[in-house]
Amino acid sequence: MHWLALLCLPAPTDEPPALGAAQRRALAWWALQFTPRVAHLEDAVVLEVASSLRLFGGAASLRTRLLRGATEAGLSVHAAAWAPTSLGALALARCQLSDGFARPLDSLLDGLPLQALTAVQAQAAMLARLGCRQLGDVRRLPRAGVGKRFGQALLQALDQAYGVSPEAHDWLQVPAQFQARLELPQRIENAQALLHYARHLLLQLCAWLAARHAGIQQLTLHWAHDSMRAKDAGSGGQLMLRTATLTRDFPHLARLLGEHLAHQTLAAPVGEISLQAGEVLALEAQSLSLLPASPDQAREPLPQLLERLAARLGAEQVRCGQLQEDHRPEAMQRWQAWPGTPAAKSRKSAYPQPSWLLTPPLRLSLRHDQPCYQGPLQLLAGPQRIEGGWWQTDAHENSGKLIARQTSSQPQSGHVQRDYFVALSAAQQVLWIFQQRLSADEQGWFLHGFFA
Repeated sequence: MHWLALLCLPAPTDEPPALGAAQRRALAWWALQFTPRVAHLEDAVVLEVASSLRLFGGAASLRTRLLRGATEAGLSVHAAAWAPTSLGALALARCQLSDGFARPLDSLLDGLPLQALTAVQAQAAMLARLGCRQLGDVRRLPRAGVGKRFGQALLQALDQAYGVSPEAHDWLQVPAQFQARLELPQRIENAQALLHYARHLLLQLCAWLAARHAGIQQLTLHWAHDSMRAKDAGSGGQLMLRTATLTRDFPHLARLLGEHLAHQTLAAPVGEISLQAGEVLALEAQSLSLLPASPDQAREPLPQLLERLAARLGAEQVRCGQLQEDHRPEAMQRWQAWPGTPAAKSRKSAYPQPSWLLTPPLRLSLRHDQPCYQGPLQLLAGPQRIEGGWWQTDAHENSGKLIARQTSSQPQSGHVQRDYFVALSAAQQVLWIFQQRLSADEQGWFLHGFFA
């Protein structure tokens, strides 16, 4: 048997006891990704990892990965220890000793103070009067007398810690649905102050997702107003959070939640909060690189940066392009609030497309009916005929406005009739030009783009 005991940081005295329980529950859920044998043992989380050592590259590798991963997930581990028994590992962790395999377990536990085991600590005052200062002193007392005076629970705890008698645990099971709520210790009037308590719920959510090897793209924070609220304040409110990619990254979700709460105003003091997860989807694990991370990889990923900017500046201030099914070049893309809705896959054009479009297209001069741009142009390929868009009349959306007469006060049509050519200039630039075939005043040659 190879047991690991993890102790969470003790909750501050001014915090509600429920926060400490929430921390232990989150840590236990998160640990399920390493082994299915996870249990709560008094104030610790214990893991039996003997069957997982080979999978994670040995005991040392597993311990390092587990402790580093807990820190990255936002979980605070006060102490960790490993030993052949779960109670032995817990006793070592309480005394800030980590390796229960360095020496025989008996010699390690004999030197621990009475406070290392809860059952012994409960009788510490009487045992001290008998001259016992360490666990080894208690073991040397006559068992029959110890059992009669202190009860069988103390002897059973000693036997289980030293591996003399077997241990029994109720293995933790991941709930099918995530539900988390927290009653606040005092009434909160500032929305941003809710983040401190919402982080505890968010920790549980991310740990639950880790146990299920899943992620989310949407979550909702609900809050209930105090019963002494004004009549027009309502019963509560909510904040829906969306992410661009599937994630269970606690630091990112916490930062994003903080950005959104900064723009919220509470109608009345809040007495209770709850967190609800959106659709839960399987999250594929990414392979780790064999090489050290480069400085570029260490920076914040672009989707997370854009999400924070959208939350801080407003959704309409961060925009992205979306491909459209349209054969007119200037209508093949439209801009929308990031990240927007996924676009249907557009068909690839059978003709060459330029790297840079001019808006609006530049009218070209003619010399002996030949278009000129820094000299006469040589036509290399074409024509590619594009015609359509008559159904669009909005001057802000159609493409005909790019070359239509600016003096017209009538709604401008999006209808185009163009013949596109690939041309070579005297400066050896590859250009995309077209000949307009509309009314007499709109006919001519135009430069529409450059090839890289």
